[in-house]
Amino acid sequence: MHGSQETMKALAREAILTPKEEMLEIPRKRANLFIGIPRETAFQEHRVALVPEAVQLLVSNGNRVVVETNAGKEARFDDRDYSEAGAEIAYDRQTVYQADIILKVAPPTDEEIGLMRQKQILISALQLSVQPKDTLKKLMDKKVSAIAWDFIRDETGVFPIVRAMSEIAGNTSMLIAAEYLSNMNDGPGLMLGGISGVAPSEVVILGAGTAGEFAARGALGLGANVMVFDNTVYKLRRLQNDLGRRLFTSVIQPKVLEDAIMRADVVVCALRGRGGRTPCVLTEDMVRKMKNGAVIIDISIDQGGCSETSRVTTHTNPVYREHGVIHYCVPNIASRVSRTASKALSNIFAPILLQIADEGGCSNLIRKDEGFRHGVYMYNGTLTNEILGLAFGLPYKDIHLLFAAM
Repeated sequence: MHGSQETMKALAREAILTPKEEMLEIPRKRANLFIGIPRETAFQEHRVALVPEAVQLLVSNGNRVVVETNAGKEARFDDRDYSEAGAEIAYDRQTVYQADIILKVAPPTDEEIGLMRQKQILISALQLSVQPKDTLKKLMDKKVSAIAWDFIRDETGVFPIVRAMSEIAGNTSMLIAAEYLSNMNDGPGLMLGGISGVAPSEVVILGAGTAGEFAARGALGLGANVMVFDNTVYKLRRLQNDLGRRLFTSVIQPKVLEDAIMRADVVVCALRGRGGRTPCVLTEDMVRKMKNGAVIIDISIDQGGCSETSRVTTHTNPVYREHGVIHYCVPNIASRVSRTASKALSNIFAPILLQIADEGGCSNLIRKDEGFRHGVYMYNGTLTNEILGLAFGLPYKDIHLLFAAM
């Protein structure tokens, strides 16, 4: 049964890509988009989907952008910046939700879905671990086409927005660690990098992915001694090649890891789990043996965390002490540097929106671009994400079959 379904999907994909003999190739008519940028209401979400420079680019290409008042305030962009870039400023949320495309950072709330109209296009994060079933049903009822930016791939197969946010989280984690090692935050009074005659701090990084790589870059740049652990030798080899220098790397072996953790001044947890839950490799006993005043930065807390002692914190109260060890477990580190993060998002969103316009609409780009199509989890109210369908017991269809039937 499963084999026949895969065969049908393969045939559907082939049907989409196969040229139709009876159709003449004619130039596509470019679409002028109507884009709405609402103010983010999610807890401590300080980013904005488009910065003024990106708005100016879109408007100069014939598109219309409406921005809710104070949408960029937390990223240090004011309404005047947007209006001078050519955006319309909306003082009523309902006005924003009249747009054809709603572009957000966080997933939509029930209130926001209530403001949406039929057959709208939504581009936002999906966040599989926290997406409620009722939210999906309400989007389905409104026949929404929903694209998850955290699932969009580029031409190399990389998730560009996820990578950008991971780069920010990795880099920022070392700045955070430096803060909490200092006296000003009741730390042990250490400088992250050493100076002549004084040994540098010891940094252990769990995970050799993007966040781990940029944490290592930051730590090495500040002069720290760095040790990196991961589950696979391939990732460790790739990390060393990308960094262009030799450093201590090891697969995760409990005894080797425990010895490193005991000597560490900073531990950065940047592991990611394949099944949605981060592997918990730091036991409470390991944490208990760490130096008094050592710092754990758990970047992977949004997937459960790498340490048994990790629990979610906020930007308002970011740290707590457990067994004398300072724990920083804020899930949305990128919002701490919201202006930089917003610019990173804009660098990816603006070209995608221009592509949509050039292709004559979102449906055309979904048909043509496999990477963009990978982000679609709902099309005209039909759920197209198998994981969501199975998780919530909702009907779903493969998007290739949907397009093949059209």
